[in-house]
Amino acid sequence: MNIARLLIANRGEIAARIIRTCRDLGIESVLAASDADLHSTPARQADQVVRIGPPPAGKSYLNIEAVIAAARAARVDALHPGYGFLAENPRLARACDEIGIIFVGPTEANLHSVGDKLEARRQAAAAGLPVVPGGAAEDAATGVKLAETLGYPVLIKAVSGGGGKGMKRVFQPAEMAGQMTLAMAEAGAAFGDPRVYVERYVESGRHVEIQILGDGREVIHLGDRDCSIQRRYQKLLEEAPAPDLPEAVRGAMREAAVALGRQLHYRGLGTVELLYDRLSQSFYFLEVNARIQVEHPVTEAITGLDLVAEQIAVAEGRPLRIRQEEVTFNGHAIECRINAEDPARDFQPSPGAILEASFPAGAGVRVDSHIEKGVVVPPFYDSLLAKVISHGADRSAAVQAMQQALGNTRIGGIATNLGMHEALLEDPEFRRGGYDTNFFTRHMQEMSATPRAVTGGGHG
Repeated sequence: MNIARLLIANRGEIAARIIRTCRDLGIESVLAASDADLHSTPARQADQVVRIGPPPAGKSYLNIEAVIAAARAARVDALHPGYGFLAENPRLARACDEIGIIFVGPTEANLHSVGDKLEARRQAAAAGLPVVPGGAAEDAATGVKLAETLGYPVLIKAVSGGGGKGMKRVFQPAEMAGQMTLAMAEAGAAFGDPRVYVERYVESGRHVEIQILGDGREVIHLGDRDCSIQRRYQKLLEEAPAPDLPEAVRGAMREAAVALGRQLHYRGLGTVELLYDRLSQSFYFLEVNARIQVEHPVTEAITGLDLVAEQIAVAEGRPLRIRQEEVTFNGHAIECRINAEDPARDFQPSPGAILEASFPAGAGVRVDSHIEKGVVVPPFYDSLLAKVISHGADRSAAVQAMQQALGNTRIGGIATNLGMHEALLEDPEFRRGGYDTNFFTRHMQEMSATPRAVTGGGHG
């Protein structure tokens, strides 16, 4: 079935990104918007806008009944959930199926298999992927015993959800019971599921992920990305391909991700997240993100593919339009996430009116954003303002292009993390590549004290 009319159940830059592909494909776009976003840039770009509720996400973007009602009212053929909000919720996929609307994403069964992190670990092990030693912890006492067996440090993780909620690093036995209780409370509040599991903490690890694409029968990979620069488990900068990675390891990671996709009979876009131990040069399965990723533009840059278009093609029931041997990689790409937050104040959110918004353009530079002068950034949602993406013949050229692009970016009226990114790109350890997930923690103070990061005024 060809999709002619599609509901976008999301907001911000990803809504604008999906609208762009819809326009290219001749698909009519309908934006589901809360009251806070009825006059947003994506609302002006969409062919139609349907109100789904008041600003709080729980009453709008996280309200399955409201989203399905909007899809019915707009008489759409399909629904694209974007990322975040309901994107990985199997109830939304089932609700779409029940009313005959195509869900542009994995199957309900896929979402169940990977949404539960313990089930995802079982699936990964069945596909032959190594998993970090660990297991389920039903309560604090079980967690303490498991940590003693594994050896410290350990990492407590929520079985459901992600984004760092319910995740705790524990270095000392005396801390374990209290951190277990806190992690279970956080997981219950964030995801409605207090279950956690405990695994050994890899201290010098890199976060490397593999982009996969499947049609329910065949699965291919679209290369790898490095997402190790994180603050409190929130990604700040991504690049593709992962730098300074042994080619034998890279190849094994890609093969493992495809094997897992086939084990799952995976449909749509997915990201297999892996942890690379720099000391042992081995890797472990972390989780699967069953949706389009924030960082998908770096993969698009080096492959030349439109990943949203590929999502839509698979959702329409078509077989994969590209074979593995036809996937080629060209150069290197970097993405910087520009957020409305103040690094000088412990990254406090910085909502408010945008008084100036000017972005770079030209060869080797792309900007995905939903802001412009006069737009008000609401306090209800994620702080992402824009993604600046650079592409060059090699990593050095991509870094240089990114430095120029950030230098030509102006966001005024609110604080942003632009200066932080400029400092990051100058760091010698970043320039060498191969940094681990502790990189930002080691360098945070110096990167948070640059003038652009502090002021967030006319210069960013």
